[in-house]
Amino acid sequence: MDANAGFDPWSPQFVADPYPGYARLRAAGRVHWFGPSRQWLVPHYEDVRTLLRDRRLGRTYLHRFSHEEFGRTAPPAAHEPFHVLNGHGLLDLEPPDHTRIRRLVSKAFTPRMVENLAPVVARLARELVDDLLAAGGGDLIGAVAEPLPVAVIAEMLGIPAGDRKLLRPWSAAICGMYELNPDEETARNAVRASLDFSAYLRELIADRRTRPGDDLISALVLAHDEGERLTEQEMVSTCVLLLNAGHEATVNTTGNGWWALFRHPDQLAALRAEPGLLPGGIEELMRYATPLQLFERWVLDDIEIAGTAIPRGSEVALLFGSANRDPARFPAPDRLDVTRTDNPHLSLGAGIHYCLGAPLARLELLASFGELLRRAPRLRLVAEPEWKPGFVIRGLRELLVAC
Repeated sequence: MDANAGFDPWSPQFVADPYPGYARLRAAGRVHWFGPSRQWLVPHYEDVRTLLRDRRLGRTYLHRFSHEEFGRTAPPAAHEPFHVLNGHGLLDLEPPDHTRIRRLVSKAFTPRMVENLAPVVARLARELVDDLLAAGGGDLIGAVAEPLPVAVIAEMLGIPAGDRKLLRPWSAAICGMYELNPDEETARNAVRASLDFSAYLRELIADRRTRPGDDLISALVLAHDEGERLTEQEMVSTCVLLLNAGHEATVNTTGNGWWALFRHPDQLAALRAEPGLLPGGIEELMRYATPLQLFERWVLDDIEIAGTAIPRGSEVALLFGSANRDPARFPAPDRLDVTRTDNPHLSLGAGIHYCLGAPLARLELLASFGELLRRAPRLRLVAEPEWKPGFVIRGLRELLVAC
């Protein structure tokens, strides 16, 4: 099959509605070579779920091979600041480094810390919705979806209020490198943001070494296990990952989710009528309007999918958006159903790279959706939204509403 017939991640039309293309991919087979990004596309739920846990694949290969041994070209030296920052974060590490760092980070980023943030999350969501209501509406993404997770993570890290405006632009620039075949301007912006964000965090870490507080950076400085501690670079990379991964999923689930609800007024009415449906409704919105569409992994040892040999050195693209709409796993997958109970979506990953911040993301989503459902019963769309050009991290530019 010509994968281009069903998969065109640079097309605005495809980004706006990739699901018919995914259906064609699933119907045509279990794995497809996609020449433009030199990846094997994997569109079926069971294959994606299995490969997320398969230790023959990894987010990096540098723990076992050099670039040359793996048949890959090293990234340009000018991009090194981005790759150093990215390469020391949990998302792009494999055991044993991943195991050690996740264990240490888990000693700092505890369930108790998330639990203690609940009143802060509730207050911030309430204040943001207050402002939206007072204005009679506006851009739901700019007014609520974006500022909430950024403020929560900044609060958690102990970043001073005056500096928080820096975080979103840094994150957006760095996340541009996660798209397929990023161009040189995107790389330059990511490198600049990596340098600036890292320098900022190093100053904060130095301050917390001498004046520890009750924030996460202080906890990361103090975290140890049998004499092992995080290096400064590991702390910096962890903080950046928490911001980038922690708010991108929340922002885009909020924007994409409300857009889905506006297009399914019966489901919106159900959530307004029965607040107890909201936790399951959040899971359904994460499935139906998947914020992270594609997750890449390297083939460290030869594998085979449905008779197709995929050799070491290859890259697979696990299509989360397609897996979450696979009729082999989800009955009527293209129907938004906030009462769906059997809903093991893959939007937060699986295996050792399952999202560390999932409990916090759910807490934020419950708070913001809950406030809007309770206090803005006449919330409505006033303009057709546009999608941002990125496909891997799929979200709207804005969502204009009236209250």
